Amino acid sequence: MRLLTSCLLGLLVWTSPVVAQQNSQTATAVCTFDDGRQLTLQYNPGKGQEPRNGKLWEPGGAAMILFASAALTVGGSSIEGGAYSVYTIPDKKQWTLIVNKNVTPGSKYDASQDITHVPMDTGEIDQPVKELQVSFAHMAPKVCSLRMYIGKIGAFADIKEQ
Repeated sequence: MRLLTSCLLGLLVWTSPVVAQQNSQTATAVCTFDDGRQLTLQYNPGKGQEPRNGKLWEPGGAAMILFASAALTVGGSSIEGGAYSVYTIPDKKQWTLIVNKNVTPGSKYDASQDITHVPMDTGEIDQPVKELQVSFAHMAPKVCSLRMYIGKIGAFADIKEQ
């Protein structure tokens, strides 16, 4: 009986961080380059919030945060390793990805802090999604493709390790 009680207590302690993670307001997408360095994008899925064409979009009312453990090239611009805010401007034919230096929590978007604006390829997806889904696809040893899905739209941009 004592062994069973210890096992159950251990299981409860072990599962509690997993439950807490699922209930949090943020989600994370990760891509690992062949040399082990990583890109991580934290975002708020923003349930019920759809992007508006031509308007800056902060899913869930907050910027997405990109963490890079390597220097990157995004849309022809060089970016040092570190933390950055990420925004999008959705449009009917093309989205724009914005990488910004300001990572102060709760701060308003400041265009003077922009590092780059990158056109994103877009396409229609078969199954609409109600809240933002972000993932990375590892395309080559030093290339990760950022993929964002909302509604029936998929938007894509390559991020390269230098």
